[in-house]
Amino acid sequence: MPGIAVVNAGSSSIKFAVFDAAETPSLRVKGQIEGIGATPLAKLSDPEGKVLLQEEFPPEGFDHGAATSLMLRLAGPWLDGGALAAVGHRVVHGGGEYAAPVRLKDEIIERLATFIPLAPLHQPHNLAVIRAMRAAHPQLPQVACFDTAFHETQPPIARAFAIPREYSDAGVRRYGFHGVSYAYVTARLKEIAPSIAEGRVIVAHLGNGASLCAVKNGLSVATTMGFTAVEGLMMGTRCGSLDPGVLIHMMDSYGFGARELEDLIYRRSGLLGVSGLSSDMRALRASADEAAKEAIALFVYRIIREIGSLTAALGGLDALVFTGGIGENDAATRAEVAQGCAWLGLSLDPGANGAGREIISAKSSRVAAYVIATNEELEIARAVQNMTAAG
Repeated sequence: MPGIAVVNAGSSSIKFAVFDAAETPSLRVKGQIEGIGATPLAKLSDPEGKVLLQEEFPPEGFDHGAATSLMLRLAGPWLDGGALAAVGHRVVHGGGEYAAPVRLKDEIIERLATFIPLAPLHQPHNLAVIRAMRAAHPQLPQVACFDTAFHETQPPIARAFAIPREYSDAGVRRYGFHGVSYAYVTARLKEIAPSIAEGRVIVAHLGNGASLCAVKNGLSVATTMGFTAVEGLMMGTRCGSLDPGVLIHMMDSYGFGARELEDLIYRRSGLLGVSGLSSDMRALRASADEAAKEAIALFVYRIIREIGSLTAALGGLDALVFTGGIGENDAATRAEVAQGCAWLGLSLDPGANGAGREIISAKSSRVAAYVIATNEELEIARAVQNMTAAG
């Protein structure tokens, strides 16, 4: 049976997965190539996570094009003698123009390149792999799925900044991200709790990147990330919302330029910056250092504050859904967030929460609480399958 490849390209890595091109795609193999531009390392795993291959490669000339060729070669044996039917790409920015997956053509790729200033840390690498694959296999259908697309249902007022209109008209507005994850989680919630999914829901995507999304009747109405993926919650190394006056102060008092500010807010802040130890919640939970405890407390506090904001945007709250690496695996964070949201009528079942069950709210809780493991690769594979099946 032909396969569908799903690709998520970053600045120094490519994550990929191969699915059956069936009506309901099923995973065959997952992989990633790390250390592009340094010491490349390729790893393949089966659907259960068993490592099938792990190999280093010479760094000379190993760019995104070389990584793309390696990815296709590694995936080949798992196609059961078939070929790739299509490739789906996670593309960070759709620029407000793309509210659904789109089949890629040269003119669309060039249009996506104009959005690089809106996502300079992600978009160039997304497009590098798309171009490399298009050059090597020009007839292979490629589909882009956008992290911004899920949020295009938001009302204009939720996307606006209070800045001169000339800049808003030029595209300076709130876009929101993590949309592929939110689309999957929202669809999954509809399967397990259809009446809840039609109500007022906040999805908490908590990981190294973290955001919240207010969802009403399955549609995004507000989210914490904005023009970039640094706004909103405190994250692993990103600061989240910050008074812009702080940046002006850094420029005046410390001589920071644009790239130094970028490094500060994207790579040196968040859990790492506050703790001085690590961006990994597991390491911070295991530490007795007071700075680690302060970092966790601030992370949780910011989540609780933003839940209050999004509850106001929804006009109430029927359910809170945890997803992402921290949201799915850290019962302590879930418990602390729920404790801070007790005023909403939210309470957890400690046993269910500790076990990481899908439903973790107490029977007496006025707000339902769920843990839903996100699956962005499957969401993209489904989108690709739907598009290719429709011709």
